[in-house]
Amino acid sequence: MPEAHPALPATPHVRPHMRALPLRVGTRGSPLALWQTRHFLERLTTFCPVLRSLNAFAEHAIRTTGDATQEAGTRLADIGGKGLFAKEIHEALADRRIDFAVHSLKDLETQLPPGIVLACTLKREDARDAIILGPGCGTPDPSNPFAALPAGATIGTSSMRRQAQLLHARPDLRVATIRGNVATRLAKVRAGEFAASLLALAGLNRLGLGAEADLVLDAELMVPAAGQGIVGITVRADDTELHELLAAIEDPEAKAVATAERALLDALDGSCRTPIGGHARLLPDGRLHLTGLVARADGSFLLRRTLSGPGGDAARIGRDLGLELRADSPRDIFA
Repeated sequence: MPEAHPALPATPHVRPHMRALPLRVGTRGSPLALWQTRHFLERLTTFCPVLRSLNAFAEHAIRTTGDATQEAGTRLADIGGKGLFAKEIHEALADRRIDFAVHSLKDLETQLPPGIVLACTLKREDARDAIILGPGCGTPDPSNPFAALPAGATIGTSSMRRQAQLLHARPDLRVATIRGNVATRLAKVRAGEFAASLLALAGLNRLGLGAEADLVLDAELMVPAAGQGIVGITVRADDTELHELLAAIEDPEAKAVATAERALLDALDGSCRTPIGGHARLLPDGRLHLTGLVARADGSFLLRRTLSGPGGDAARIGRDLGLELRADSPRDIFA
């Protein structure tokens, strides 16, 4: 007789059922993606310890179009940047080759494929961007964060959002594409291939590299990408058991700010070449404060606005601010 696979156990939030284990978890194969996946599984097994003893999960690393493009050195915006780090993972989920998938929320498009939903957001890491300085840069000055960059210096970034905000503040700088994982980018800057670069502080912190940040930029000065620092879990829309399990570990604050930022992004509906930023935070009184940004890639136009309201109105706040930014921006921004 073949050995029977254990079934997912009952918890206070999950009905017992006959789903066979292990559950298959889809993820990209980068060091950061794997860290995020294992952090998610640790969170899940802490909530339901019996899952740990059952070896209930199996990782499935999936190479995405974004990963292949990254290795080739091509800029994502040049081939349609939205969803390039998720396309193949969505396909594996829809085809039932995996049961759920772990994403950096900033890489997840706002309109998901039919039958796939965002079921869970985990507690946000620091959403801010950080400057990494190479040889020849000056001393970091928090009161003037870009002053350490030499005149005419070449800054490495693959982000249109970062490029636009940087050139708006320092039009004398040059921007060149830098690709690769976090460690690769750090090495390129330290070796002097670029004068400096900008990276998400969340990724540095999660990889134990937070000390590599020479200066952390205020989120109102360098507006982060919508969803930056948040891990999101997708499942099939009809998978009610996993929906219930994931609902038990969702972070309410992450859900609120992610809802606002993704609604902002959806209302703007820019192309992959449109520099867009969005950062929400919950205030001590329960209100939600959202900052949104739209710019031209060359920094010649930049519009930054804020909107606040009740935390329960996150989707409306995001939508309203997005529509306001769109109405007050040149039409060609969104072409």
